[in-house]
Amino acid sequence: MGMLRVAMLSGWHVHAKGYANTVNSFPDAKVTVVWDEEPARGKAWADELKVPFEPDLARCVARDDVDGVVVDAPTSIHPEVMIAAAKAGKHIFTEKVMALTVRGCERIANAVRKAGVKFCISMPQRCSPTSLLAKKVAEEKLIGDVTVLRVRVAHNGASAGWLPPHFYVPETCGGGAMMDLGAHPMYLARWILGRPRRITSTFNDRTGHAVEDNSVCLIEFESKAIAIVETSFVSSHSPGALELYGTEGALLIGGPDGRPLLRSNKVASSVPGWVMPSELPKPLPAPLRQWVSGCLEGSEIHFGLEEGTQLTELMEAAYASHRRGRQVEFA
Repeated sequence: MGMLRVAMLSGWHVHAKGYANTVNSFPDAKVTVVWDEEPARGKAWADELKVPFEPDLARCVARDDVDGVVVDAPTSIHPEVMIAAAKAGKHIFTEKVMALTVRGCERIANAVRKAGVKFCISMPQRCSPTSLLAKKVAEEKLIGDVTVLRVRVAHNGASAGWLPPHFYVPETCGGGAMMDLGAHPMYLARWILGRPRRITSTFNDRTGHAVEDNSVCLIEFESKAIAIVETSFVSSHSPGALELYGTEGALLIGGPDGRPLLRSNKVASSVPGWVMPSELPKPLPAPLRQWVSGCLEGSEIHFGLEEGTQLTELMEAAYASHRRGRQVEFA
C-alpha cells in the first residue's frame, strides 16, 4: 500500500484541524508539513502535529515529502494557493467553496487539468444515504416531476459566539452564512435539480457583523423546479431538512430523527399512505477518503472541478442578487 504525504495549507478554516487529524488516522496517509498565511498560527499547529512549518508557499508545495495538499486557506486566496500546488504537481483537496468567482474556479481548473493532478472538493452531504435517496427519487421520478425542493442546514455559530471572528470578514470569506454553511444546501440543490435559471436572495444580519447570519435563496431551475435554500448562524437546535415535492408525491427527510418518509400516487394502490423506505442507498466514502483513495488507487472522486465551479456559480449569483436587491439570471 502506498502512502500519501500531505501538506496542510492553512489553519484558517474551522475544519482544518479535523482534516489533519483525519489524514493522520488513515493507514495510507500522513501530514508531513504545514504552511499558513499567518505564521504564528501555522507554527503552533505544526508543533501540535509534530511536523515542520514552512512559511513560504512555493517551497512548501515543492517539497519532496509532499504528494498532495489539503487547502483550508481563506477563500479569497484559494486560486493562488491551489494554482501553486497544481504547478508543483501536487494533488488537491479543498474545503468549499472552491473560489469566490467562477473566473477564479476556471483559473484553478485550468491549472489542475494542465498538471494532471487529482482534485476533490468537500461535499459531505452528497455522501449520506438520505441525500442519495433524494437524488434517486428525483432522477427516477418516483414522485413524478419535482416541483419544489427545500433544503435547510443551520446552526447557532454567531448567536452562541463559537465561530472564529475571521468568519465574518467579507474580504476573505466572500460572505457569511450562505457562503459557508449554505454551501451544503446549494450543492445539493444543483446536484438534484440540474441547471439553474434565476436566483433571488434575502439575507440579513442579527448579530452585528459585516456579513449575513440569516439567509434564504429561491432558485428556479431549467426544469421549472424551484429550490428553497435556507441557512443560518443564529438557529439553535435546528434539525436539517430536505423536502422534495412532486406532481405525484413527496419525500420528507429531517426532523429530530432525520428519517425519510415517502408518499406517492405511483405506488398508492399497493403502498397507501406515508412509508419509511426499508433500505437506503449505501453511503459514499467521506470526501477526504475519496481523495486519498483516488490519489493512491485511481478510484472515483465524486465531486471535482465541475461540481466546485457549479457551486461557486450559484454563490456568485446569490450574492449579486443580495447586493442588487433583485433577481439575477444565470448566463
